[in-house]
Amino acid sequence: MAIGIIFMGLCVGSFLNVAIYRIPRGLSVNDPKRSFCPHCKTTLPVWQNVPIITWLLQRGKCRTCAAPIAVRYLLVEALTGLLYFGAWFYFPMVSAILLIVFCTILITVSFIDAEHQVIPISWTSAGVILALIGSLWGPRLLDLSGEGFGWLNHDWWPGLRTAGLGWLAGFGALWAVVLLGKMIWGRAKTDFKDPVEWKLQEGYGESSQLHWVVGEEAHSWDDLFFRASDELVIQGRAFKVDGKPQAGKEMLIRKDDVSIGKQKWAVEELRSLEGKATHVSIPREAMGMGDPHLLGMIGAFLGWQSVFFVIFSSSIYAIIAAMVARVGFGKQLPYGPFLALGAVNWIMGGWRLWVAYFESIEGLFTL
Repeated sequence: MAIGIIFMGLCVGSFLNVAIYRIPRGLSVNDPKRSFCPHCKTTLPVWQNVPIITWLLQRGKCRTCAAPIAVRYLLVEALTGLLYFGAWFYFPMVSAILLIVFCTILITVSFIDAEHQVIPISWTSAGVILALIGSLWGPRLLDLSGEGFGWLNHDWWPGLRTAGLGWLAGFGALWAVVLLGKMIWGRAKTDFKDPVEWKLQEGYGESSQLHWVVGEEAHSWDDLFFRASDELVIQGRAFKVDGKPQAGKEMLIRKDDVSIGKQKWAVEELRSLEGKATHVSIPREAMGMGDPHLLGMIGAFLGWQSVFFVIFSSSIYAIIAAMVARVGFGKQLPYGPFLALGAVNWIMGGWRLWVAYFESIEGLFTL
């Protein structure tokens, strides 16, 4: 049985690698159906797509073009198999099923966020729905105490309430951080000693999204314009709209339109936009909205008590990672993987620390 569960986890992990590569690039996970080398695009036969074994035998290289295969493929497959094994053999059956679903989503969104700094909200939303459905089977979604519960709890309300409060606590806590961060760090202002060229560009790197490129930096449209009220302010000269020079010293760029003084152009109708900047004021976020959705899903599966533990532990992990990687203040760091790590810590015994902590506090007040 153990071998079967691990093998299932390895196979699912192989599929998750496909999803992790294709989803942020706007590719279908079903078309093409067969895996391919991301470098030479060669379709891989079944015998070259065996989880873990293929990577080890080929020493992390494509058999056709010898391009390196990211170690991420090995990690995702091994981690999925390990978590599936732990879920099935250390938790009651219903809890194990929910935990397998939960870990599958955590692994996918964590590795996507680590590579692209974006969390697919469609996956976390699906997770919330599954958590709410699973809550009908008992008041503890993952029943970490090990007491177990029947296939159907006759009193469905406690479980649904637990999941709902968990989602509200998780989503609400980080949503407040997003709003507060917007108020405190809502704009990044930069002065250039010498005018720097900038332009709008359709696609940048592996992203097909519209980008504002200034010098050697590129900012995606969604990152710049989180809200309809966000504005990118550019002071400078040599403004050109569709190749035609436009008089003015300041340009305002919004999500849907561009303006210089009283002149305005719709972004979707522009063929080109460029100029030289001496000063820019860029809208920014302390945290993306994917993180509140992810923590909301974690709360829905694990309950509201887990939310505070996950926030605390994930913050510690993020600080340590930033120090090790020497990430400076104001630089972007994907937070999703640390939230996922905090959630796994809760499942592996963090909840016992929570119980022990509050029991000790209760003991102090009873002295």
